[in-house]
Amino acid sequence: MTQSVVVQVGQCGNQVGCRFWDLALREHAHVNKKGLYDEALSSFFRNVDSRESDGGACAVGGRIQHLKARAVLVDMEEGVVNEILQGPLREVFDSTQLLTDVSGSGNNWAVGHMTYGSAYREQIVDKLRKAAEHCDCLQCFFLIHSMGGGTGSGLGTRVLSLLEEEFPEVCRIVASIYPSAEDDVVTSPYNSVLAMRELTEHADCVLPVENQSLVDIVNKIKQMSHGGKPGSAIKRDSAVISGQGGLSGPEKPFDAMNNIVANLLLNITSSARFDGSLNMDLNEIAMNLVPFPRLHYLVPSLTPLYTLSDVSVPTRRLDQMFSDAFSKDHQLIRADPKRSLYLACALMVRGNVQVSDLRRNIERLKPSLPFISWNQEGWKTGLCSVPPVGHSHSLLALANNTCVKPTFMELRERFTKLYRKKVQSYCSPTPLLACRRDGAELLLRGRQLTQLADRRIRPSGCHQRETNA
Repeated sequence: MTQSVVVQVGQCGNQVGCRFWDLALREHAHVNKKGLYDEALSSFFRNVDSRESDGGACAVGGRIQHLKARAVLVDMEEGVVNEILQGPLREVFDSTQLLTDVSGSGNNWAVGHMTYGSAYREQIVDKLRKAAEHCDCLQCFFLIHSMGGGTGSGLGTRVLSLLEEEFPEVCRIVASIYPSAEDDVVTSPYNSVLAMRELTEHADCVLPVENQSLVDIVNKIKQMSHGGKPGSAIKRDSAVISGQGGLSGPEKPFDAMNNIVANLLLNITSSARFDGSLNMDLNEIAMNLVPFPRLHYLVPSLTPLYTLSDVSVPTRRLDQMFSDAFSKDHQLIRADPKRSLYLACALMVRGNVQVSDLRRNIERLKPSLPFISWNQEGWKTGLCSVPPVGHSHSLLALANNTCVKPTFMELRERFTKLYRKKVQSYCSPTPLLACRRDGAELLLRGRQLTQLADRRIRPSGCHQRETNA
């Protein structure tokens, strides 16, 4: 059995990671009734015997002693990490897995990437190496971060480059949370554009998730739970829920949105953790869905939506679940894949689904999906026998589709709009001032950020157009 390490960077990355470990523990507890440390648990957890002074790991097949997550937590503010250490998950992590500072990156990509990336380089590499040494067969690094903040975008992409440098043969899958147009961080377009260059260069696969799309999905789930459809109701004993039961305490504002991203990671790793009639190795995702190295942005969609929350609705037909996976309402970015071109697509199904059902639905949907001419059979499929907790089946679709273009174009337009203010900012004694989230502190180092943007964006022609204007 192979193992994977989760690297959580920044406030958003650690909040999503917290939800992931919560839901992963519940999922394994639901399946593992005998309390044995099996191969499924070993993929993301170590079994440590706390009675030994060196905290030695226990072999697969023995009783569960003390589970430790295969994770590295990095944040340049202490708040979120300290909250995790004071919460119900505090026993899952230890001090050797954590790296924090007190000042934060001030929503500035340059501070996170250059300043903190250089200052903490050796410590980050040391923690990554220790996490890798605890694995018998390290298969993948999962990086969770946001694109809008300073630590998530700046230090997160610096960690990604270190992963490529130190572990070039290990797959690197990145879950990136993109800011919405109404984001209250003024510098988020700068941070996102600068981070995207690093993602393009150093990641094997990127799973882009938009905040606005998460908000829309949460609203749909609320409609379903408040009488939007006949027979819908709240499942009080559901395990995969936001802030009720299990390890969770009172619900927090972004728990429901973070649950969606956590479920994305649970589904993408299901075949690596549990048995199935058609298992999909994590390395096969990049191998089959990325025809060219830099075209590795995979659009995720999840269905049915009610598996993401504590909503009890009549089970949808299996065929409808496959149709929903290709509709714009179930994409984790605001896009319509049917109006764009597919380069490749993966379907990862969980639950009581037969291979014949999977092939029949692919043949049914194939005429309506525009695939590129040289890869008409570009499908990758996986079947995991273990369904989500409390539900009969679910489907994760990963599409290498050109529908990501509008999202990136919108981000470029937001960047260009902010970039035009550079000329005016050079005439000001404090260039590119931007308010922080609390509105009480100004973001400094504006001139350094714009100069970095000049050097990195100039090849696309933005600087040339601005000069001509």
